[in-house]
Amino acid sequence: MYIIAGISLIPMELLTPEEGRLAYSYAMKVLNNHVAGTSFIKPEFTPVFFEKRGVFVTLTINSNLRGCIGFPHAILPLVDAIRDAAKSAATEDPRFPPISVSELPDISVEVTVLTEPELLMVHPHEREQAIEVGRHGLIVKGYGRSGLLLPQVPIEWGWNTREFLDHTCNKAGLPAKSWLESAVQVFTFEGQIFNEKSD
Repeated sequence: MYIIAGISLIPMELLTPEEGRLAYSYAMKVLNNHVAGTSFIKPEFTPVFFEKRGVFVTLTINSNLRGCIGFPHAILPLVDAIRDAAKSAATEDPRFPPISVSELPDISVEVTVLTEPELLMVHPHEREQAIEVGRHGLIVKGYGRSGLLLPQVPIEWGWNTREFLDHTCNKAGLPAKSWLESAVQVFTFEGQIFNEKSD
């Protein structure tokens, strides 16, 4: 199957709804095991889980971010990437203290499986027109810094494309308008999002 990422077509097999539920369920089990020591039987995974994929695990409480860590690039098999991202989001996100056992009942988990990031090959002043809010996630790289925002973030905050670019630059520790500079690279990717509301 082919999906649009950036400006080119790249092959990527999408997860089925059943596989998405499995990804979400596995992240939940890993989270509870890591924080509370709850045991679980490792499920049987379909072949797609042994393909290398980028993935992020996002943890929230009452819609407030509580941890978000992942792998932008496909460096690990999906099953391992979900496991490591879930553990790290729970206890290694430097923005938050480790999640406690008492917080687990209130934690919402979201798994975002990514396409491989693609460099946006347009003039900097055309970048805004090449990005679709709600479809693309962004990575900004420049001056030794890097920042990433997932596709769902601008929807949650009500940002337009320019605001999305500005905030991704800020995430990288760069001035908001740095995406207009040729020395700064912008990458796009897409994501399949799975949570307790997934069909």
